Amino acid sequence: MKVALYPGTFDPITNGHLDIVERALKMFDRVIITVARNTSKAPLFTADERLSLIRDALNHNDRVEVEFFDGLLVDFARKRNVSAIVRGLRAVSDFEYEFQMALMNRKLDEAVETVFLMPNEKYTYLNSSIIREIARFGGDVSDFVPPAVQEALTRKSNKG
Repeated sequence: MKVALYPGTFDPITNGHLDIVERALKMFDRVIITVARNTSKAPLFTADERLSLIRDALNHNDRVEVEFFDGLLVDFARKRNVSAIVRGLRAVSDFEYEFQMALMNRKLDEAVETVFLMPNEKYTYLNSSIIREIARFGGDVSDFVPPAVQEALTRKSNKG
């Protein structure tokens, strides 16, 4: 069985992320979405909230697992017997960082491959930071995120 790992902070998950998952499922038997702790970011949603939002968005697909991890990605990949790490590339600006990460992961464990996928062009401008900012100012994010994420963003925005 070919299993892919799709790591990210997913704060929150967007339709662009979901598009990458769907593309990965065409190439792999299973996709494990891993919500990572990123010490350089202060997330809007807790890890549990992000896990819940992702599960809600993908509850229709039994080929997708959602987990939290903290540590080296290659260690998690090895533990779960993953065939490849999937990364989304929206623009050339994403490539340099993702390429460095892929090379470092390969250096740490040469059995870990990285597969770069491009989302549908309608999602190339999307990222979680932009979504959070639009929601913070009361903008409509319904075209960019699943319904549960839109509701969660509205709740968070109304609190602050």
